Amino acid sequence: MEIKDKSLEELETLSQDIRDRIIDVVSRKGGHFSSTLGAVELTLGMHYVFDACSDPFIFDVSHQCYPHKLLTGRWEEFETVRQFGGLSGFTKPNESPADYFVAGHSSTSISLAVGAAKAIALKKENRVPVVMIGDGSMTAGMVYEALNELGDIKLPVVIILNDNEMSIAKPIGAISKYLSKLLAGKYYQGFKGKVDKFIKKNMPEGTTYIAKRMEEALKLITPGILFEEMGIDYIGPIDGHDIEEVIDTLQLAKDLGKPVIVHARTVKGKGYKIAEGQHEQWHGVGPFNVDDGVFVKKVVPKSATAVYADALSELARKYENVVGVTAAMPSGTGINKLMEEFPNRFWDVAIAEQHAVTSMAAMAKEGFKPFITIYSTFLQRGFDQIIHDVCIMNLPVVFAMDRAGIVGNDGETHQGAFDISFLRFIPNMILVAPRDDKTLEQSLEFAYTLNGPCAIRYPRGAFKELEYESTPFILGKAELLKHGNSKKLFIAYGAGVNRAIDTEALHKDDIAILDLRFVKPIDKETLVELSKKYDDWYVFSDSQKQAGVASAILEVLNDEKIKNVQITTFEYEDSFIDHGDTKQVEESLGLLPEQLVLKIK
Repeated sequence: MEIKDKSLEELETLSQDIRDRIIDVVSRKGGHFSSTLGAVELTLGMHYVFDACSDPFIFDVSHQCYPHKLLTGRWEEFETVRQFGGLSGFTKPNESPADYFVAGHSSTSISLAVGAAKAIALKKENRVPVVMIGDGSMTAGMVYEALNELGDIKLPVVIILNDNEMSIAKPIGAISKYLSKLLAGKYYQGFKGKVDKFIKKNMPEGTTYIAKRMEEALKLITPGILFEEMGIDYIGPIDGHDIEEVIDTLQLAKDLGKPVIVHARTVKGKGYKIAEGQHEQWHGVGPFNVDDGVFVKKVVPKSATAVYADALSELARKYENVVGVTAAMPSGTGINKLMEEFPNRFWDVAIAEQHAVTSMAAMAKEGFKPFITIYSTFLQRGFDQIIHDVCIMNLPVVFAMDRAGIVGNDGETHQGAFDISFLRFIPNMILVAPRDDKTLEQSLEFAYTLNGPCAIRYPRGAFKELEYESTPFILGKAELLKHGNSKKLFIAYGAGVNRAIDTEALHKDDIAILDLRFVKPIDKETLVELSKKYDDWYVFSDSQKQAGVASAILEVLNDEKIKNVQITTFEYEDSFIDHGDTKQVEESLGLLPEQLVLKIK
């Protein structure tokens, strides 16, 4: 959509049309809501001042990218956002040339902009990377690594800081806004350069010092001191919903030809009164009634997340040394309940997964029992810290990995497919997976007793209620749930147990079922014993095949020189898994029980 020739009035009308379209679709289909409503005018400003198909448009996390999608030829297709086979909820280059990069995890945007700016400079092109980053993403260390280099190399990059929750520093009214704009303006910058040259050439050293101190004193009454000290010009704060001010400021920032941060104050949920200012409740939503904001409720069983939160709460009441942390997902992981009940023992450290891991390592060293509660996909961001700060020290830290397996509509950046593969090879790490609510509760009690690191994985949504009673967890011991009269054996791990049971029920043969429970240490003794009776093994686990559960089993067979067993695994193949309803995604991968039973001889 071409908007550069539109009047301010037309742009304001368009902004309302965009909001109406987002509210209409998300209220029926679900999706990211408040953050994207708050970014409408900023996005319009980006498209008015820059060229989305030439200038790299980089959205941090890209929760706020819906207006961008609507402005780049996807208005009608937006009906399919986050649906299987439809538009991604995040930026995705294979959807549009206007989407510069895949985004789904936070705090990568400025690093991408630095790389893009270097490439543009080398190619001698006239393009400017423009970033939109939320204030929440500014908590991650990667942001400041990128800013540090950007302030040094001074390449043109415009960073829009979408501040919808917190103030970086308290502004001092209209004077602050005016002065910060003035400091970045062409007249001031040109004048400053001439004065600097004159002073250095003609005046004594003391004069230079005084002039510098006067300039810094002027900056002290603006909120951009941190960025200015890093060598990055700062403009703001501006009203991120005033389209005229947004356009004027972005044009000014672009014309400077160097790194600039534009600090824009916005309101999450802008344009939908019920959601305005309600940060977490309306961030990612399911279908709701537009008139009153009441969510369409489905009768669903208790989620694994809720079961975990209740079990951890009980554990914390029982043992005073139980502490915990999450990284910007307190309600998503259920930790908000513990933060309320035990405010001195449970913390949200914001988007800082590396810090979360290392800080809890120190608490374990001091005699506490930390539970790091985090989505499987986000634990990837703390990989080095898991090795270096937890496992080398063999510290008793528990990693509770929520949303393991396919997570549905968020898609490839959020699927919890890799945790087994990247944790299994780390010395001292124990990997355990419950199969239902009861075993999830028992796994926490078990993890508390361990003197080394342990990772527990559980799925998004609810476990299926099973008829098998659970026995207590014993380190490295599997549990045979069912004997069989055939030569076939189903080996299942975690939520894979449900799929194995359902598949066995559809098969004509009487098939044995083993709940592996641990993939590390794996139960070699039981596997060796079962190989004497069953020689046709099938592996069920909602995880990546490479370095996954079947790989661990094959290592045992190889080490024990067992050659009579044939293994078939139903783990995920070597590809990223797209977004969509979980059942539809599983069907596309051929993983529904009615599909799997046809693959079993």
